[in-house]
Amino acid sequence: MTWEHGRCSGLTLRPTTAEDRDAVLAILLPILATGETYALPRDMTDDEAWHYWFTLAEGCWVAEQEGTVVGCYYLRSNARGGGDHVCNCGYIVAPEARGQGVAATLCQHSLKQARSHGFRAMQFNCVVSTNEGAVRLWQRHGFDIVGRLPGAFHHPGHGYVDALVMYQDLQAP
Repeated sequence: MTWEHGRCSGLTLRPTTAEDRDAVLAILLPILATGETYALPRDMTDDEAWHYWFTLAEGCWVAEQEGTVVGCYYLRSNARGGGDHVCNCGYIVAPEARGQGVAATLCQHSLKQARSHGFRAMQFNCVVSTNEGAVRLWQRHGFDIVGRLPGAFHHPGHGYVDALVMYQDLQAP
């Protein structure tokens, strides 16, 4: 899968706008409510979720397929001060679009954007170990597991499971 001119596999990626709020929240809130993949409150309000996802981001992009938002990601510094050269991203994909390469396209785009914003690395702080599809996807895109936090995530179905820290050096050839 290659990225070219804002399109990949029938997808168009573009910067998120305030007009995308309802479409993004329609994907994000059910994901948060399951409590299976994000270390965020399961009962975030619309305003809290939008603030976290969009307002705090340095950049946010949606993936559209035939004019419908099917995914989104944010890009932001992982830390402040001396750690602000490492970025973090969060990704969401609509249930009906999963397994079609949307997350892979979002990841490819986010890596390109991170480099263009001058970030030297990308780090995922809490990849839930039971989210095996995401772990494999991030590894296919060059991320290494650099840490395992035993029992750091309370999964609603599996109890306390490990959280993985995944990292990619964006300066490596």
